[in-house]
Amino acid sequence: MKQLVGFVVGILLPGLILMAGGISNSALAQAWPTKPIRIVIAQAPGSATDVISRVVGNQLSVSLGQPIVIDARPGAGGVLGTEVAARSAPDGYTLFMGNNSTHGSNPAVYAKLPYDAIKDFAPISFVASVPYVLVVDPKLPVSTVKEFIALAKSRPGKMNYASAGNGSTHHFCGELLKSMTGIDIQHIPYKGSGPGIAALLGGEVSMMFSNVADIGSQIKAGKVRALAVTAQRRSSILPDVPTMPEAGLPDFEVTSWFGLLVPAGTPSPVIGRLNAETIKVLRRADVKATLTAQGLEVAPGSPEQFAAHIQSEIARFTQIAKAAGIKAE
Repeated sequence: MKQLVGFVVGILLPGLILMAGGISNSALAQAWPTKPIRIVIAQAPGSATDVISRVVGNQLSVSLGQPIVIDARPGAGGVLGTEVAARSAPDGYTLFMGNNSTHGSNPAVYAKLPYDAIKDFAPISFVASVPYVLVVDPKLPVSTVKEFIALAKSRPGKMNYASAGNGSTHHFCGELLKSMTGIDIQHIPYKGSGPGIAALLGGEVSMMFSNVADIGSQIKAGKVRALAVTAQRRSSILPDVPTMPEAGLPDFEVTSWFGLLVPAGTPSPVIGRLNAETIKVLRRADVKATLTAQGLEVAPGSPEQFAAHIQSEIARFTQIAKAAGIKAE
């Protein structure tokens, strides 16, 4: 009899535990959130990542009924902030606005990172994308990519470019340009795209690649000169600026993108609710109009779609980095 009881318990107990866990998760999804939420970003305040996080966060705060704060942790080309998010408790109270640097170029060019971009995160939804643009100091006597390349070749090692840090996509773009054209320009890494743009505006560097959302207003004000966007079609807010293919570099295509993630291990019901609420927010006409005005193309989707995008981006960046010999310094 004791053996029979032991056998039955052995069969039923695991199932009962699983059922209890399911009830717990369901209750968690209904009760969550019960306190403020933070969105960690790996870029500086004022960056496109920051602006997008605030636009999305403000509306998510309304739909979730809790305050959402932006926690900016810039530095090391996005590595510092990404590690902070990866090491946070997987309880639904820390979100991360990842991008093409944190989940694209960094894993491709750093030999070792303090986190795994795939295993340490659970995707929520892709948010939006925008092309990069090659911009130069307006005092330079160039108005096209061809003229810039010619000038750089006439001054080997004497010109420089800014980036948002070692391993950032800005850095990746600069090294890709060097590899494709044979120019010799020096890399000057800054702690974020904002400081890099400030360096360009102050005449400390000759050029940089910046995403259109970050530097569109400075281009329109004539503070920097745009030579080409790194996409197959022109930007909606910079219609007069040619694409890299139009400028003579048909294989130069790098897009800046943004998406929400959470630390791996976050309960699936919370991920499901976050995905649903994020899609609702991004489909709102006013939110879409705000982001589109920054040159962004809004494209929310499922966690599975975003996961596939991240994997394909890391693979693509890795392939290009190997071919061009691009490494984080």
